[in-house]
Amino acid sequence: MDFKAAAPVGFRPLYLQVREELTRYLTNGRWQPGAMLPSEQELARELGVSQGTVRKALDAMTAESILVRRQGRGTFVPELEEGRIMFKFFRLYPDKGERLFPVSKVLSSQLARAAAAEAAALDLKKGATVWRINRLRYHGERIMLRETISLSADRLPGFGDLAAIPNNVYRLYSERWGVTIVKIAEKLKAVAASPADATELGCKEGMPLLRIERIAYDLNKTPVEFRVSHCLTETMHYASDLS
Repeated sequence: MDFKAAAPVGFRPLYLQVREELTRYLTNGRWQPGAMLPSEQELARELGVSQGTVRKALDAMTAESILVRRQGRGTFVPELEEGRIMFKFFRLYPDKGERLFPVSKVLSSQLARAAAAEAAALDLKKGATVWRINRLRYHGERIMLRETISLSADRLPGFGDLAAIPNNVYRLYSERWGVTIVKIAEKLKAVAASPADATELGCKEGMPLLRIERIAYDLNKTPVEFRVSHCLTETMHYASDLS
């Protein structure tokens, strides 16, 4: 594909067009996790652009952690290492002690018509169906939060056939459906514990909780998951590094 002929000058930077094409290759499964990409020269010849343009596109994708550079070896699709994926998007920390790998307990999983908030977050049409998963998350043996995960049933066909829902659902999306989460957007708000919160978290009704609404996006910036978490903050805090 010759990008120089495909788009008029000034319409979009050429390296962004190359980035989008490489992203499509990843989405379509051309390169699997752990695979090494062709050299910059090979990609430049294939795409009909300069090697410098390819390098700039790869630099952008590396900065976003979509790809990884290994000195003297080349550019690779990141391995789906459990802890790296989990901690990249999990921002709760203990006030004291070691940060442990969070584990989950699924309470329920059901197919339902999307509520207004779910449809808006996932960009679904009215009447669309979602998988709604309710689960608890633990830091060691201590409950830290309860959450509801909503997923488009059409986007993840066969979700109901799973024998079990694993702890790391982002890895599941990638390995089973080729959907890689690369970005999240979150909204945080202080709320009072509802009766359901009190029952599942073992806290008093009305106790202050941190509510986190998250939308997770794939390589094409399409929303994949809507997640609402109610978090205990007696011994945990939310931290974000903005550097």
